Amino acid sequence: MLHKFIVYVEDKPGVLNRVSSLLRRRSYNIESLAVGHTDKAGVSRMTFTVDTDELTSFRIEANLYKLVNVLRVERITDEPAVERELTLIKVRANDQSRPSILQIVDVFRGRVVDVANESLIVELTGTQDKIEGMLEMLRTHGIVEMVRTGTIVMGRGPDAPAISPEFVQARVPEESTAR
Repeated sequence: MLHKFIVYVEDKPGVLNRVSSLLRRRSYNIESLAVGHTDKAGVSRMTFTVDTDELTSFRIEANLYKLVNVLRVERITDEPAVERELTLIKVRANDQSRPSILQIVDVFRGRVVDVANESLIVELTGTQDKIEGMLEMLRTHGIVEMVRTGTIVMGRGPDAPAISPEFVQARVPEESTAR
């Protein structure tokens, strides 16, 4: 089963390596990984998906908390959440196939972001199922190249995850004092 984790970490060099190495050392395969800044200075957010059983997902969470730079871990697999992935797809397109491709892109609510004589680059944001569906339709036209960002997940509802401001402030220096 795919288990989804959101990990808030200090925004410091080497943190991504420490988290991914922890998973690698225990032979867990990361299916998807996305990392980015948060609205809090000095805090980054990792979203990753691991194909494992329930017990192992608890172990992963416990092991992540052992890392010094980890501020908070959320296992969001069973929580109500919004999940999205961004994909860019370069597909062969000549004068005859272009209208058909544009119709497929429109049905999936994608967007053409680049047009060349013999190809189109399509942008699609959505769930993995939606992306897989459009890829299946475009394969008959010839996919030249594709890149996917990895899944990002955000819990539903009005509340943000509790990362104690005092805890973050004590561990993450302000920009003015960090230099």
